[in-house]
Amino acid sequence: MASVPLGCSLPLRTLYLSSRQHKTFDAICCCASTASTAHSLSKRASTENPGESLKPIVVHGDPPTFVTAPGCRIVAIGDLHGDLDKARCALQMAGVLSTDGRDLWVGGQTVLVQLGDILDRGENEIAILSLLKSLDIQAKANGGAVFQVNGNHETMNVEGDFRYVDPGAFDECADFLEHLEICNHNWEEAFIGWVGVSERSKEERKLVQNHWDPWNVVKRQKGIIARSILLRPGGPLASELARHSVVLKVNEWIFCHGGLLPHHVEYGIERINREVSYWMKGLSMEDDYPELPFIATKGYNSVVWSRLYSRDTEDLQDYQINQIQSILQETLQALGAKGMVVGHTPQAAGVNCEFNCRIWRIDVGMSRGVLDSRPEVLEIREGRARAIRSKRDGYSELQVVDYT
Repeated sequence: MASVPLGCSLPLRTLYLSSRQHKTFDAICCCASTASTAHSLSKRASTENPGESLKPIVVHGDPPTFVTAPGCRIVAIGDLHGDLDKARCALQMAGVLSTDGRDLWVGGQTVLVQLGDILDRGENEIAILSLLKSLDIQAKANGGAVFQVNGNHETMNVEGDFRYVDPGAFDECADFLEHLEICNHNWEEAFIGWVGVSERSKEERKLVQNHWDPWNVVKRQKGIIARSILLRPGGPLASELARHSVVLKVNEWIFCHGGLLPHHVEYGIERINREVSYWMKGLSMEDDYPELPFIATKGYNSVVWSRLYSRDTEDLQDYQINQIQSILQETLQALGAKGMVVGHTPQAAGVNCEFNCRIWRIDVGMSRGVLDSRPEVLEIREGRARAIRSKRDGYSELQVVDYT
């Protein structure tokens, strides 16, 4: 199959802030008690590379499907599962989040990709989504960008499958609905500002919490109802998730949660993104009740569930390794890509690559609800990919794979 050209006739938008978006960004800074930083962020954007003209990041598709980011550093972060502390640590390790507690973007023209599974197994899911949204607005003001791809736990929750929801996450949903009401149901204001008030809301709830209180049953029901309101197809949080892709290509790299296969490419990755987005919004491609897109979200070989590329090669026979490598090569060639980055399957050994380093597995199970492991991230820069395992690695040249 021929490579999918980045210049195809898809909706096109350039990541520059309009005057209205600048006002929104200023409002975010004020709401987060960081009004004095707005000017410094703009100043950093213009002085970070003096004399160098800004190369625009161009996005094709809605949700984003193909991204061209000439010369940009790319960093990718795996599954976060509701652990806000580990999320912040990973973002700081990636060099895109300030360490002063003000949640400021310091990544300049970096492109950040988060590979899904923010939901379930942890209690600060909406706060993480809020943080990434705030960072995306700030990143755009600096010539960078933040992208997310949805994972199986996002699609499960929109489907109404709450089996893996942390009790604290139900409470967060109830608290967030109250916060939304305080914000007069202004979604953007409430959602972007949530990361700045969520901790206080959680602390206030713990002060009055009594585990033997019979009202706890009622509170739990309230949390379940709140989650259902937010995440049902067409709900406000489901519609927010609908803005994100299932498959994303940035320059010559594919990013998805589970794994992309040849039949997914043949079906069309923009079509997959569009159909999942429509379903999450509660819309339909054919004016009837929206159906869950099976090829993307259901079954062992769907985009968000596949573990084909994440299997331990030590458990495989040579012919199986060759088969998987052939499938991977066919997929990459069809899209004109050098490599693929996936999450979904926790890697006890940390971020690693297989099949001649054409596949990178970056879910390290960092959430306390999974393996509680040390955060690690992937960096792609100037045709080279490497794992960053500590903040010190941000300045080292260890574990580099050169694709040039």
